[in-house]
Amino acid sequence: MRSFPGFHALVAVVVASLFSVPAHAAGALRLKRAGATVDLVREGKSIATYNLQAPPNSGLPVEVGGYFHPLRTPKGVVVTDFVPSDHKHHRGLFLAWVELHAAKDSDFWGWGALAPIKERRIVNRSFTPKRDGFQARNDWTAEDQVVIEETLTAKSRRVSGVDVLDLEYRIVPRADTVLGRVAFSGFCLRVRKDGDIRFVSPDGPVDRPNPVYNKPESDWPNAAWYASEQTLPDGARIGAAVLNHPSNPASLWHNHRDVRMMNPCIVAPGAVSLTAGKPLVLKYRVATFDGATPTQVLNSLTRDWK
Repeated sequence: MRSFPGFHALVAVVVASLFSVPAHAAGALRLKRAGATVDLVREGKSIATYNLQAPPNSGLPVEVGGYFHPLRTPKGVVVTDFVPSDHKHHRGLFLAWVELHAAKDSDFWGWGALAPIKERRIVNRSFTPKRDGFQARNDWTAEDQVVIEETLTAKSRRVSGVDVLDLEYRIVPRADTVLGRVAFSGFCLRVRKDGDIRFVSPDGPVDRPNPVYNKPESDWPNAAWYASEQTLPDGARIGAAVLNHPSNPASLWHNHRDVRMMNPCIVAPGAVSLTAGKPLVLKYRVATFDGATPTQVLNSLTRDWK
């Protein structure tokens, strides 16, 4: 569905009317729309911001919306990074691929080494508020030709002091499409650069070497979840975890300490072929927290998700 005159104003009215939280609904989620951004608000604080489009002069090498930044801990500390100097195509929490072969080859990730990024855009077409989140429709376009139709359903809740964001991406190609084999790309959480960083899995602290960007076989083995935890210069301890749903295609993880990213990559084991009109459904759960990695909570979130 394409936007019509007054569409954004109408959505803002709908959001305001549906998500004004009554006094007795402490802890309930509310959406706050301002132009091309939507804040997910709980207890008066924004826990995440969804960007329908990038701000002007953002520095992104591709014209893309449909990403989350900032993503925050329950105490309000920002977890994500946006257009960092080392990887200007990184944009908080996002989904894209670096090598998409279809009627027009495309790189919606923004790297530019394996496929074109010029005139490749992710364009929001509709936004529908929900009681516990929202649904967004985005078109991935190459030279104004739609190659992918994306529907994102996002739901938010707080569990045992951890903010949980459930994301379901429904990816429908307009034509037969191949996602090329690459060590990274797909669903990615880019965390902030300052402070130290440690990775944790259900088995405990991870001491594996960083994967190599052009060697998919160097990626880490699949796990129910990986978490990053950081101690910031001011002493605050924060972290985030990505949970990979068992129904997703086989994945390897491009988790890199220096690049500060967590990336369950479905194209690291091999290229993925998509059939025209047939949806690829990807489900991820993202948890943000203050303090040390809440292993028991993350394990519980894994069990109830299955």
